[in-house]
Amino acid sequence: MNLIQALILGIVQGLTEFIPISSSAHLVLVPWALGWPNSTLAFDTMLHWGTLVAVFAYFWSDWLAMVKGFFRSLTTSGPWNREPGGRLHDEDSRLAWWIILGSIPAAVIGFAFESFFESLFNNVTAVGFFLLVTALILFLAERLTHGKRFLPSLRLPDALVIGFAQAGAIAPGISRSGATIAAGMARGLNRESAARFSFLLSAPAIFGAGLLKLVQLAQDGTAAQQLPLMAVGFASAAITGYFCIKYLLAYLRRGNLYVFSAYCAVVGSIVLVVTLF
Repeated sequence: MNLIQALILGIVQGLTEFIPISSSAHLVLVPWALGWPNSTLAFDTMLHWGTLVAVFAYFWSDWLAMVKGFFRSLTTSGPWNREPGGRLHDEDSRLAWWIILGSIPAAVIGFAFESFFESLFNNVTAVGFFLLVTALILFLAERLTHGKRFLPSLRLPDALVIGFAQAGAIAPGISRSGATIAAGMARGLNRESAARFSFLLSAPAIFGAGLLKLVQLAQDGTAAQQLPLMAVGFASAAITGYFCIKYLLAYLRRGNLYVFSAYCAVVGSIVLVVTLF
C-alpha cells in the first residue's frame, strides 16, 4: 500500500462510517475492485479510530454534558430514581446510560462470534448480499416509519432495540449507521434524532473494536513500519468523518433514506453479478 491508497481508504472510511452505506463493505470492495493489497490490522485500526475522533470532535459538548450527567447519576438518588428530581429526570444522565446499555449487545455478540464475522470479510459475495439487506432495511424504514419523537424522549427499550440493531450490523455490508437509524425511526424517532443517537452510540463500539485490535497488534512487531500510512489514513478518516456527520445531519432534516437504499441496491447487485457470474 502507498500513501495515495492510504489517503483514499481514509476518505472512504470517513464517508461510509456515517453515511448509511456500510464502511466495512467499502473497505472490502474498494481494494478488491482496484486490485490493491489487503490492508493490515494496524491500518484498519487507525482508520476506525480516525472516525472515533470525528465523533468526539463534532459532539464534544454532548460528550462533556453526558460525562457530567453520568457522574451525577451515581450520586444521591441513583440513576434509576424516577421521582421528581431523580437522576432519570436529567436528560444528559439518561442519554449517558442509554449509550452504555445500548452498547452491550454489540460487545457481547461481537466477542462471542468474532471469528465468524471476521471470516465474512474475506467473502466478497457475502458483502454484496448484505448490501442488499441494507438497501431493504433503509427502504422499509423510510416507507413504513413516520417518527416525530426527538432525542430527549428516548427510553431504555428504544436504546436496547437500537443496540441490538447495531449488533446485527457487525457483518460487512450491513451498515451500522443504517441499521441503527432505521431502528430509531422504527421506535418513533425522527430521522435527525435517530441519526444523532446512532452516531453517539457508535463511539463505544468503535473504541472497543479498536482496543481489541490494539491488543492483537501488541503481538505484531511490524506496526511501526506502517506509521506514515496509518497517519495519513487516520487524518483523512477523521477530517472526512467530521464533515460527513455535519452535512448528513443537515440532509436528514429534510431528505430521506431512499437515495442510500438505491445506492446499496445497485452496488450490491453489481458485486453479486460479478462474483457469481
